[in-house]
Amino acid sequence: MTAARDSQRSKVYDAEHLVRRVFERADESGTRNLELLGSHLTLPIERKFASVESVQTYVDRVLALNWVRAKWPRAAVPVHVRERQGMSAAHYEMLTSTIAVPIKRMEAAWALRELVVLHELAHHLEAAESGNAPHGPVFVSRFLELVTEIVGPEAGLVLRSTMADCGVRFN
Repeated sequence: MTAARDSQRSKVYDAEHLVRRVFERADESGTRNLELLGSHLTLPIERKFASVESVQTYVDRVLALNWVRAKWPRAAVPVHVRERQGMSAAHYEMLTSTIAVPIKRMEAAWALRELVVLHELAHHLEAAESGNAPHGPVFVSRFLELVTEIVGPEAGLVLRSTMADCGVRFN
């Protein structure tokens, strides 16, 4: 089955970039409090990783969570994490159930963070034969659920509202 057109990919990436900047500024300033849509929030701390091995351990633990396994059958399929050469973007390889993350270049450090890894895991949890767009509403809803449940509801609210503001559709 052919996947649907990935028409909102750039909107998803734009929203994620804005949210990563919110977390980076909170880390830089030491102030994790913010106001969003009239609500006062304290941002949770986003996990950062130092190696492929630490990303692998995190991925294994997320996929072992009972609620993740109950909701998405592909959680039973192991994911391999490997270093990515060249470009500074992380990506998921469906055929081999592999997450590739850049780690050698300093500018690639942005990829060694929880929000990026959860994005790639959301790709893994998609049934291979679904035909859904890679960054479509089904993917986005799954990604939002992972962020909300694992990073925290505040992080989920920031991501959801930023995505909505960027015109991203989700279920």
